[in-house]
Amino acid sequence: MVDHTNVCSMYEIDQTARTSDLLINRKPPLSRIAVFEDLVDHANVGAGFRNAAALGIDAVVLSPRCADPLYRRAIKVSMGATLQLPWTRLEPWPRGLQQLRDAGYLIAGMALSDDAITLDELSNTVEQNIAIMFGTEGHGLTRRALAECDVLVRIPMQTGIDSLNVAAASAVAFYATRIVSRSV
Repeated sequence: MVDHTNVCSMYEIDQTARTSDLLINRKPPLSRIAVFEDLVDHANVGAGFRNAAALGIDAVVLSPRCADPLYRRAIKVSMGATLQLPWTRLEPWPRGLQQLRDAGYLIAGMALSDDAITLDELSNTVEQNIAIMFGTEGHGLTRRALAECDVLVRIPMQTGIDSLNVAAASAVAFYATRIVSRSV
């Protein structure tokens, strides 16, 4: 019997894909991309990747200040999805989001805003590539990131609750906007 309790490995990880490579190499005719801005909690990054992989998101784009998805806690929470799902860091942030728009993505920022449409309304946008952007824990998307959004989106809530944490919100949004023809 082999005990792997204290086994450790080291290997060099290739640099993350360039944003342009992610967009060029996407396979389906319709695509969903997750965008995370400045998440500082590795567990939330890992949960976001796990949700993305489970619910049909094609790639993940991170702001430069987002926690490292290759950190041990992020990998564990993601159940390895951070090692499987294509991802990149986007610079310059947030002006680089124009690359997504140029590739045909609607940039949908999840935000508590009077101008926001409901997630139900966004989910009716079935024939469009969508990049769904989530902000940091507590404060949400920065003003600069909000200004780059094509549309702001909110998850309808019952009275007394105004938001979900970023991991739960990403699961709800990814499910609601999934491309049904690819779903199992």
